[in-house]
Amino acid sequence: MTSTGQVHDHGGGVRSIEVPIPDNPLGTTLVYVVDTDRGPVLVDTGWDDPASWDTLVAGLDACGTQVGEVHGVIITHHHPDHHGLSGRVREASGAWLAMHAADTAIVRRARSTEPGRWLAYMTAKLAAAGAPEEHLAPLRAARPRSVPGLAPALPDREIVPGELLDLAGRRLRAIWTPGHTPGHVCLHLEEEHPAQLPGHGRLFSGDHLLPEITPHIGLYEDPDDTTIADPLGDYLASLERVGRLAPAEVLPAHQYTFTDASGRVRELLTHHEDRLTGLLALLSEPLTAWQVAERMEWNRPWAQIPYQSRNIAVSEAEAHLRRLVKLGQAEVMTGSEPVTYVAV
Repeated sequence: MTSTGQVHDHGGGVRSIEVPIPDNPLGTTLVYVVDTDRGPVLVDTGWDDPASWDTLVAGLDACGTQVGEVHGVIITHHHPDHHGLSGRVREASGAWLAMHAADTAIVRRARSTEPGRWLAYMTAKLAAAGAPEEHLAPLRAARPRSVPGLAPALPDREIVPGELLDLAGRRLRAIWTPGHTPGHVCLHLEEEHPAQLPGHGRLFSGDHLLPEITPHIGLYEDPDDTTIADPLGDYLASLERVGRLAPAEVLPAHQYTFTDASGRVRELLTHHEDRLTGLLALLSEPLTAWQVAERMEWNRPWAQIPYQSRNIAVSEAEAHLRRLVKLGQAEVMTGSEPVTYVAV
């Protein structure tokens, strides 16, 4: 691999551009530029921010192309650090945008749901999870307003799991990997590795498989849908599916490329198994999702976790609790308000 500043050449007609994420410890999103017989196709686009846009445009220029020449955009998942600039790329180039139907549904819902309804829904969800009144008070007092990322571009193509994408001269197959989001996809480039590394092609892994980070597994629910999802169960099954692919190299959306996909899958499976075992021990007494989140191990003590990050942490705690319920190892205490879990 050769690098020039924010642009990396991975060989075989694949490059990446480090697009900054403002005010985020992740730092950058790796936007991949894949050469095809009809022009460059992007895998993700980066955050919708002027500096990010300028970096993407300059990066494409360094790759020997221009944003106006982009033929298509494949979105691994709907999060704004991946999908944010997709609409602007389409406006500049006429490119098609492709996303899995489950994440397209989230985009459509984000565009149509009034901010006030989201505020009320989030407040009710956190109250049911046992959030204390001092955490709920700012939500109750908040005025509904438009939030960046709540009007993302609607895709015009559907990514169908198992099928080859329409990339002239390339073999890129969609692998549905729900968990981080319901419609997250990895993309398997079924071509010989340019450096002849052992394994089966290369995998654009989005946020599903990262070299050092454990992706957030939380809840994405429709205020009108009463289905009880099991995102952690989905994620663990998706991890095993990717491990069986045994790609020669993984090209993730953050950090750096790496080779031992099956080893990294094993690490993540063990991490979540250990976490579930630890939670089960906590549930020897009845606890709410908020109380569980307070006791879980994070990258810093609970007292130092910022307000918004606490909401994410509670969502992740609830995803783990749902997995324990699904496994028959924990149960929801009947009629509890807020909702309380206990080991069986």
